[in-house]
Amino acid sequence: MLLVLDVSNRQTAVALFDADRSGPWWISTDPNRTADEVGLLLETLLRHRGVDPTRLRGAVLGSVVPALTRTVSQACARYLGLEPLVVGPGVRTGVRVRTDNPREVGPDRIANALAAFRRYGGPAVVVDFSSTTTFDAVSAEGDYLGSAIAPGLDMASGALAQRAAQLREVELLRPERVIGRNTVAAIQSGLVYGFAALVDGIAERMKSELGGGRVIATGPDVGPVQAEARSIDVVDPMLTLDGLRLIWELNAGEGSSR
Repeated sequence: MLLVLDVSNRQTAVALFDADRSGPWWISTDPNRTADEVGLLLETLLRHRGVDPTRLRGAVLGSVVPALTRTVSQACARYLGLEPLVVGPGVRTGVRVRTDNPREVGPDRIANALAAFRRYGGPAVVVDFSSTTTFDAVSAEGDYLGSAIAPGLDMASGALAQRAAQLREVELLRPERVIGRNTVAAIQSGLVYGFAALVDGIAERMKSELGGGRVIATGPDVGPVQAEARSIDVVDPMLTLDGLRLIWELNAGEGSSR
């Protein structure tokens, strides 16, 4: 059984891969947590799901929060008896990165590109609804070509509340109509329908540059937008985690087994 960890700025996704996939489960990302705190969280989560940590054959970690990369690695070693494979420079990914500075491309983006190409083929556009909304372009050969980055839904909602005195954060639900008849409905309309239009606009432009392709959506905040964005072909909540699993397999579990 393989433990897969995807540490993003707001949430950390945890999953298990064996004959079947389990998860994702989400814990809040807190850069101030110690290795002991993270280790106890992971151990408790596994045991709550009926998993004996000694059954784990390996672990893989993708992190875009440098302050937590070492912390989570130490937690896995100390509480689970595993040295995780940390996805970064020097790790085989099977993805050629065709950007100006490949080192600045996060492990989650590489994992998304790999899983999208393996599961759905190329070319493809991957839209990840997380702390930010990222659009990643994958070529017909599976190369990572580049991206577009926009604020995430949660970030945009928080910015409205912070910067506008008479507005507040609202629950990200699809309103009944675009024309909101109260402040809450108006904000929901702007966020949900606005982000749907953003997705359709950027995805179609990327597809035009790629010469076609499918649009695959993932991430914890995809729910409110997926039904409204006409360009989305597939919603795959496990895409990033599946990509990290594939990277672990490409490296034959080097540095991440018992």
